Amino acid sequence: MVSPIEKVWALIRLLAVSNYRSLKETRLPLGRLNLITGANGSGKSNLYKALRLLSDTALGTATSSIAAEGGLDSVLWAGPETLSRGMKKGQVPVQGGPRQKPIQLQLGFVRDDFSYAIDFGLPEPVPRTMFGKDPVIKREAIWFGEHYHPSRVMVDRRGPVVRARQESGAWQVIEHHLHSFDSMLMRLADPRMAPEALHLRESIRSWRFYDHFRTDRLSPVREPHVATRTPVLSHDGSDFAAAWQTINEIGDELALAEAVDDAFPGAVVTVEESGGRFALLFHQPGLLRPLNQAELSDGTLRYLLWIAALLTPRPPELMVLNEPETSLHPDLLPPLARLMARCSESTQLWVTSHAPGLIRPLQDEPNCQHIRLSKEFSESRLQDYPDLDLPLWKWPGR
Repeated sequence: MVSPIEKVWALIRLLAVSNYRSLKETRLPLGRLNLITGANGSGKSNLYKALRLLSDTALGTATSSIAAEGGLDSVLWAGPETLSRGMKKGQVPVQGGPRQKPIQLQLGFVRDDFSYAIDFGLPEPVPRTMFGKDPVIKREAIWFGEHYHPSRVMVDRRGPVVRARQESGAWQVIEHHLHSFDSMLMRLADPRMAPEALHLRESIRSWRFYDHFRTDRLSPVREPHVATRTPVLSHDGSDFAAAWQTINEIGDELALAEAVDDAFPGAVVTVEESGGRFALLFHQPGLLRPLNQAELSDGTLRYLLWIAALLTPRPPELMVLNEPETSLHPDLLPPLARLMARCSESTQLWVTSHAPGLIRPLQDEPNCQHIRLSKEFSESRLQDYPDLDLPLWKWPGR
């Protein structure tokens, strides 16, 4: 039998972001379980958005996502290109100067198998277009190893031209006219010509992002769902009951029951089918009848949703949870931390949190990478990592 740890194909070891909002030049070392904390405004949401933007490259929606945020001008680092010593000491006002580098937003990561970087820039002034807020992709590269070097590049994109390295070591152009708004991961993931791009695209497409589940009275979470196998809980939890029953049948049924009992001692969750639809029932000691999902409190319902997400029978390569403590009673946070630790054995986990009751037990986990963010001159900084201690990273040039 394959152990849970062997199910993780490739971990992201480093996330690199340049010129995205408060992330002027960020290198984030990552592990199997990653806990991101910091005060409001320290940059946690920007890191989350940067990671989502990276995932959009494999979905073909990266440039439209930037445009939806107001275009490249709106998402770029808004401070000066460099901060002088006098500015930092308050001796002179913070001000800009002549630009030394091109305008660019860069995202990249180092994985156990391949590394990747993408560089967004401004479109050329001609030809004239009404899509002026759309950024253009200037450079993309996939390479072997941690550190970028031209000799390690396997697939390379400069402007509209994409080339791939063949087994002989020679380069072959595989595309001459790639649109400036299309990522090569989306358009050129060819199993024969560029297998590295295909592998990376499919890996990124497996990433899952869970933000805030709606649990209001009109939320789809409170309604029965079509009775169909659902190995992956949807981002809004609308297929909640079907996902729960799928774990019961093809996932870890024992772990599911243990997770419920850990949070709600003596409680049992069952699923009933009626008219081709599934409904979830919550059996609690002392009650003469079970409560259905429409009757549950917001906190109880949200916690059960987290169980369904974290015990998925089809673990992704990366799962990102944004402030999962929302609407949960403090007593539920330690069992949630235990559930997350278990999930991180088969999935690389990213958790953003404000809650001390969740942070304390998570940071005590031996495989937890705790990243504390702070701000200095409006730039997000890694509190426990002086710049000299951060992993090396080199951006591919244009």
